Amino acid sequence: MSVTLLHNAEIVNEGRRYRGYVLTDGQLIVRTGEESTLPADGPDSLNALRQKADTVIDCGGGMLMPGVIDTHVHFRDPGLTEKGDIETESRAAVAGGVTSYVDMPNTRPATVSRKAVDDKIKRASEVSAANFGFFIGATNDNITELLAADYSQVAGVKLFLGSSTGNMLVDDNSTLTRLFAESPALIAVHAEDEAIIRTSRDRLLDECGGTIPVERHPDVRPREACIEATRRAIGLARRTGAHLHICHISTADELEMIKKAKAEGVSVTAETCPQYLLFDRNDFDRLGARIKCNPAIKEASDRIALLRELLPGGCIDTIATDHAPHLLRQKEGDALTAASGMPMVQFSLRAMLELLDTAPRLESIGPERIVELMSHNPARLLGIDRRGFIREGYYADLVLLDPVDPSVRPVKITDSDMAGRCGWTPLAGMCLSHNIRLTMVNGATAYSDGVFAAPHGQPLRFDAVEKARSQSEA
Repeated sequence: MSVTLLHNAEIVNEGRRYRGYVLTDGQLIVRTGEESTLPADGPDSLNALRQKADTVIDCGGGMLMPGVIDTHVHFRDPGLTEKGDIETESRAAVAGGVTSYVDMPNTRPATVSRKAVDDKIKRASEVSAANFGFFIGATNDNITELLAADYSQVAGVKLFLGSSTGNMLVDDNSTLTRLFAESPALIAVHAEDEAIIRTSRDRLLDECGGTIPVERHPDVRPREACIEATRRAIGLARRTGAHLHICHISTADELEMIKKAKAEGVSVTAETCPQYLLFDRNDFDRLGARIKCNPAIKEASDRIALLRELLPGGCIDTIATDHAPHLLRQKEGDALTAASGMPMVQFSLRAMLELLDTAPRLESIGPERIVELMSHNPARLLGIDRRGFIREGYYADLVLLDPVDPSVRPVKITDSDMAGRCGWTPLAGMCLSHNIRLTMVNGATAYSDGVFAAPHGQPLRFDAVEKARSQSEA
């Protein structure tokens, strides 16, 4: 097996930043620590480690982090592959320092059976550049499949309380109650109330004369839809003890409900996404349907509230992307006809690091907190086996970032930078201060300075017992 030494790195891990090294052997990390603790000579010196290694990487003081675990992506495979597929979107992932992802079930056909999950695992095993896992989707009539699934191989149950690709809306009260009462796994919820959305859409169609401008999308899918569905989901979790995970939170009101529920001991965790931290509804004037997504981008006050909850002690547990590529021609149209969703996986880590430098409300936190929200907590959330941390005995899933030379202009994102199939990004024009130099997956290079290696992602393994323990410690 190949041995690699990465040294002279600013390691960001478990709440600390320090000059350190990582030694890998095959897929695993076998040694890591601070360089200052190494003796000047002898078998444990840095020179001795260099001699043991087949490959030595001088990180030049760049930030070395555990790879990002994105627990919410839509890689469009199967059935929607003109937009992207597991091969293309996992390449975009490793280009952005994402070493593991968990894909959602609203494909065509929808991933609502154990066989459908197995088929996706087989496909990903052949072509995925990053490690992979999959949610199984809930419907009104597949509760037996959900209860029989192997949740060491399946990340959890995805539940839509609003309409979605694949007709996965669950609106039967008895099904919802039984799912929350009996599910052995985390229930990840898309929380929007379909009846409220339908009423708002009909009212706006009348008000706008049959065509609703795209900038009114936050009114078509109003905050009340999110608030009501989140309230309902928390109520179900409170009554049953289920582990509820609220996906892509977009409103300040939901944050307040979640904080209250956590204080009461309800098992609820919270996810938001870069788009809700970077944009508000005023950006529709500039970006139009490029930022149309479900739930909709909301008010500036909501964005500020979400930013505040990123601080240590805040109620946001994870940042995931809801990566959902569409071709640009599919993004044309109005608030009803333009496709909802945007590609985010390739630039999520760099954009979040940039946000630290540009948002005054985040001045008290650093990259350590971003690693907590994008690597450590996702691993804890799903009980992922030996990933999400730089620890001896863990898989060597690592990302090395270099700062942009301050004597030159920061790197500006363009549509042509996209490694995924759709060929555009809502972040085009944004300047970033860090580059992804190297992404390692399972101890081997997956991406380096713009070059992709042969795919070697592996299936993630989940541990419900460890997940429960980690949640109680968090």
